[in-house]
Amino acid sequence: MEDTQKDKNPENNTPPRRVKQWSKLKGENSWTMFKVLSEFVDGFEVMNNTDPCISIFGSARTQSDDKYYRLAVKIASKLTDEGYGVITGGGPGIMEAGNKGAKLSGGLSVGLNIDLPFEQSHNPFIDPEHNLSHRYFFVRKVMFVKYAQAFVVLPGGFGTMDELFEVLTLIQTKKITRVPVVLVGTEYWTGLKDWIVKVMLNEFENISEGDLKLMPIMDDPDEIVEYINDFYSEGKSSFSPNYEL
Repeated sequence: MEDTQKDKNPENNTPPRRVKQWSKLKGENSWTMFKVLSEFVDGFEVMNNTDPCISIFGSARTQSDDKYYRLAVKIASKLTDEGYGVITGGGPGIMEAGNKGAKLSGGLSVGLNIDLPFEQSHNPFIDPEHNLSHRYFFVRKVMFVKYAQAFVVLPGGFGTMDELFEVLTLIQTKKITRVPVVLVGTEYWTGLKDWIVKVMLNEFENISEGDLKLMPIMDDPDEIVEYINDFYSEGKSSFSPNYEL
């Protein structure tokens, strides 16, 4: 909807300025903050009682017979054998595989579900007491990042990319402590990393060369677990949430 603002000076011959207007603005929007706060409270009450975890990201569309589904199960299982819990987005695909690997190894299995108009429903491998449902993506991201001691990123779509680059940005800008971020799948991630080096770094200089060290690419579950364990044995003596709000 547009409105026309008439100039009060009759000597000014400029055409009237068009102003954009909302077609509808809900009065209850100011009450949304209470919904947001309640979601944070629910999340903190659950997550504050968990052990150190690893967040596993990846596509909801990956089928159970896919090699990356099987790889995610194996990685999650090995991580729980090392004493870590596993956090996923709680849905199908890679998320289900992560929770399944944790559950089969008797480890902590956390699901951070998101309410979507399609496709998302929680998988059966989440601990019932650690099965959270979120209305807002940004609240869910806080739970993913605050309580994860590392991030393992398997092939995924826009949502996975969003989560990956959010974490990299927070580490790069020192908004959170540096933690391991591992990209799983050479065939999937090499093209993206090559573009980052060629265009972002070399052509436009929009990142620093040191930023590339934040995102190693690996395929072997044992190598991934060893990389995370080495990080904590060499660079960090204890586990703690990534930031205080």
